[in-house]
Amino acid sequence: MGLVKRQETDQGMPERERRRHGRAPEDLVRQLTDPDPAARRWAARDLAAHPGAADALADALEGERDPAVRQALLDALAAIGGGAVAERLIPLLRSEDAGLRNGVIEVLQGMPDAVAPRMARLLEDEDPDVRIFAVDICRSLPHPDTPRWLAGLLGRERHVNVVGTAIDVLAEIGGPEELPALRAVAERFADEPFVAFSAKVAIRRIEEGRA
Repeated sequence: MGLVKRQETDQGMPERERRRHGRAPEDLVRQLTDPDPAARRWAARDLAAHPGAADALADALEGERDPAVRQALLDALAAIGGGAVAERLIPLLRSEDAGLRNGVIEVLQGMPDAVAPRMARLLEDEDPDVRIFAVDICRSLPHPDTPRWLAGLLGRERHVNVVGTAIDVLAEIGGPEELPALRAVAERFADEPFVAFSAKVAIRRIEEGRA
């Protein structure tokens, strides 16, 4: 059997040796711009243990195109967590890159304590797409006030797509307390067959205890 060649980076350094090289936080931050995706990925993973690197990780995330590196950056930011990370991630909901947006939504869903104080702002954003993404965050956000936030949104929202998304989420997570808001929105959007139908389905699911 022939010898198995050690995995090397495109800079000629074996990956194991590269992992041992420059592990100080300032070295890791510099490696976030390394031409080698493997070096960037390992740097992002190691920086998860350094909360002070959150801004550098967020800066790198904005321009990263390699999927594995991007995921490592998102994982590191999720591990650091907190309000400062949430503030850096929220603007990325406006990105044209759907993959980046979805990754950001997933990270924010895992940060209920940091997201909760910012959810009102998101649900009132002037951009309906951002409001829809905020509702998507609520879908899997483990916070007890999530159904109440969405019921409040239904009481004031005028954009049919935002309303439809909120109804869809409440059909999954809503309870009896949200039934008045669902009945009211069904009446208010009676001329929108999809909204009226979705609200009736959500009401039925909640009443039957399947939400």
